[in-house]
Amino acid sequence: MPNTELSSLEERVLNRISEERWLKLASELIRTGQPRSGNPLDPDMPGGEEEAIAMLTAGKLEALGMQVETYSDVPGRPNVVATLKGSGDGPSLMMNDHLDTYPVVEPEKWNMTDGKPYEAKRHGDLLYARGTSDTRGNMASCLLAAQALIEEGVMFEGDLMYCFCVDEERDGTHGSIYLTQELGIRADYSITAEPTAWGGPVNLDAAGNLPNWGINLSVANSGHCLVDIAITGEKGHIWRPDVIVNPINEAATLIPLLEKMEFTYEADPFPGHTPPCVTIVRIRGGLPGEMQFSPDTCVITVAVVGIVPGMTMASVLSDISGVTRSVNEGSNRISTTVNQVPGSLFVEATSPVPMDEEPCVSLVRSSERLLGQTPEPNRKNAFNDTIRLREFGMNAVTFGPGEDGWAADNEWISITKSVAAAQVYALTIMDILKVTSE
Repeated sequence: MPNTELSSLEERVLNRISEERWLKLASELIRTGQPRSGNPLDPDMPGGEEEAIAMLTAGKLEALGMQVETYSDVPGRPNVVATLKGSGDGPSLMMNDHLDTYPVVEPEKWNMTDGKPYEAKRHGDLLYARGTSDTRGNMASCLLAAQALIEEGVMFEGDLMYCFCVDEERDGTHGSIYLTQELGIRADYSITAEPTAWGGPVNLDAAGNLPNWGINLSVANSGHCLVDIAITGEKGHIWRPDVIVNPINEAATLIPLLEKMEFTYEADPFPGHTPPCVTIVRIRGGLPGEMQFSPDTCVITVAVVGIVPGMTMASVLSDISGVTRSVNEGSNRISTTVNQVPGSLFVEATSPVPMDEEPCVSLVRSSERLLGQTPEPNRKNAFNDTIRLREFGMNAVTFGPGEDGWAADNEWISITKSVAAAQVYALTIMDILKVTSE
């Protein structure tokens, strides 16, 4: 790992960030409060409960000497905001992460953790468990950076803020939206420690060199939304398929059309890796106790992802309705309706943070100094709290060692990238906030 032009203080800080410390901290964070922290995107299911992990992280930040406050929009779901005050002569920097995780629905598929998805297990350079990549492995890197800086006695001109939010997996209603829109919490700059890595474990080439670290810098986010497509036909006996109008059959015809459809939008100069498209997430049809009948209704729920600036809920619904009309043509016995999923949010795409502004400048410089490579800027396809912070006017970006597009079962994170990311965070914090004392 390149370490050119590191000062004595920087070297001492980085030496406090070790694989052993990261593994211990990550494993503790991963198991705390689980499975209660599981927070499904499904708006018709109960939300998570992040109190245990919130209290653990609040305690760790308070033990470091930071001023800690918790803010709850609903009971059992406290957001954690900690501040290390500077001398007052510099900008403020927020390090952000979230406290909830995706739930585990099928633990038997987690063979890499012996069916115990919340007990972290190492295999080579990868640590497996629910919440490794999204996002408690990233959180461990984020916390470890603060520990190293404060243990070394580093003081800053600007204020260092740590903001750990609830409800991120459900688009931030009780977390980042509440903290910004209701309470007005902000900083000049924000770095969200969430997955932007790619390429799997860190491996050397035949010559013993590292070809690419594979950690991008997400300076913008795509949007998304959930849509219900209800197809109505006519209920009938299974013995007479020749006369019934089965909406499940019509859904089978519609799904390939949805997967190939093109949305209406203007080309963006900074698009995401995934263009605006549909992902089928749920199909419902038929009633318990009526297996002798075909149903009269089938509902397809889709996630529209890759939304770019300028797209709206109305434009999305209009585009999907145009596709569903092809199912209705030629028949007055079949109808479709297209609506936003009740209780869900339309998440807009964000504008990019310029690469010549903070925190991009310092993140790039720190990555080049430590890793010898420049992180590629991109538009992150997935939701994270960066979106809500950016909407509130902050220069908010995402940078983290978690794998962008991590596995639904047997989730993992690269240990080597996680330690390196913690060191990048530490140098970036020093760079932006300016060191006043050792």
